[in-house]
Amino acid sequence: MDSTELFERAPVRRAVILLVIPTVISQLITVVYNMADTFFIGQIGDPNQVAAVSLCMPMFIFLTGLANLFGIGGASLISRCLGAGDHDRAKKTAAFSIWTAVLVSLVYGAVLYLLRGLVLPAAGADSETYQFCCQYIFWTVTLGAVPTVLNQEFAHLVRAEGYSRQASLGMALGGVLNIILDPIFIFTFRMEIAGAAAATMLSNVIATGYFLILIARRSGSTDIALNPRQYSLGLGIPREVLLVGLPSCLMNLMGVVSNVTLNKLMVSYSNEAVAGIGIAKKVDMMSFAVSTGMSQGVLPLIGYNFSAKNYKRMMASVRTSFLYSLLVASASAVLLFTCAGPIVQAFIDDAETVRYGQLFQRIICITGPCIAVTMTIITIFQSVGKKVQPMLLSLLRKGGLDIPFMFLMNALAGINGIVWATPIADFGAMLVSLALFVPFWKGMARLRRP
Repeated sequence: MDSTELFERAPVRRAVILLVIPTVISQLITVVYNMADTFFIGQIGDPNQVAAVSLCMPMFIFLTGLANLFGIGGASLISRCLGAGDHDRAKKTAAFSIWTAVLVSLVYGAVLYLLRGLVLPAAGADSETYQFCCQYIFWTVTLGAVPTVLNQEFAHLVRAEGYSRQASLGMALGGVLNIILDPIFIFTFRMEIAGAAAATMLSNVIATGYFLILIARRSGSTDIALNPRQYSLGLGIPREVLLVGLPSCLMNLMGVVSNVTLNKLMVSYSNEAVAGIGIAKKVDMMSFAVSTGMSQGVLPLIGYNFSAKNYKRMMASVRTSFLYSLLVASASAVLLFTCAGPIVQAFIDDAETVRYGQLFQRIICITGPCIAVTMTIITIFQSVGKKVQPMLLSLLRKGGLDIPFMFLMNALAGINGIVWATPIADFGAMLVSLALFVPFWKGMARLRRP
């Protein structure tokens, strides 16, 4: 099915499923390969190396923020350009998104390496974890920033043209390769944590190569321009891409700040507590990945029909996305809650870490349905080009509510209170997102009526 058929004429449920399922699968595989580092390093039996991965994860996750800044912002504008039939602006949007992302990624990787002596201790690294953190950051961020960002960004841009399956295949390729390479580099080459990081970097390089080949082969039919001559700062492209993509980037950036705060509070108790929350957060990423995949998958369908003024089809897509997201997120929450013990034990054979991990996982996973609602609403606003609402919701969900609650709950309830700050913040963000969404939905209903 070509993109025009998918966006304009296919039954809405079928269109949503065709776009969402590959995206969810690729997101889950991405989570699995992120978890693979923690899992295989955990088999070494050293809580300090597991803790180091947890401490470095916010700096690595920020690369996803950069990919979302240029990928989601670019994808939203490209899908709206296609709905309006403006292919020239779509090509220039792609070129701007790709080449600006390359430059920013290079700068971020270099700066983080040069300032590692200041950044890593500030993130919670101590004498037992500092060298492990340095090794992990060198491979995944200093050397791996550009391929990590491009791999995810290309997936967003390819999906904007309706090629969700191909985009998801590229993301899945990197994840599967990482899972295969991790034990080889960690155990066979005896590189331990550095091996896990090198495997991650190499997997993203290969996945980026897949997208470059895919785009080159579709050069006659795609609007994703790799030629830097198409790069443009005109037509309002930078403003539109950056302002629409900024909420997703800020969510990741504030997620970095939130995780650093969490680790700093946890490390005051023990490295086992840091390792336990690291495992719990990694596992909970499955729920977040489902919500992210559901929302990002349907973004081009909503944006295309909004730009084409087919409000009836757009609203049907939104309703279907909400229903599927809530059902899947609720099922994921039940699974993670009931299976917390065996899941955490699979990561590390350390009784204290397991005790912390399974308790933390049961607390965090209950936020799944709240996240599904908030993420879907943020993506709806992004798909139609809204800037203020997704920005506000992104800042509330990460940083605006959870960080103050971490300090408050730590003072009131100790280590368990720190973890309870996450569900409290996500519930609050969901209430605000619904309050913003209802007036928008009523406005769409008025536009839909002839």
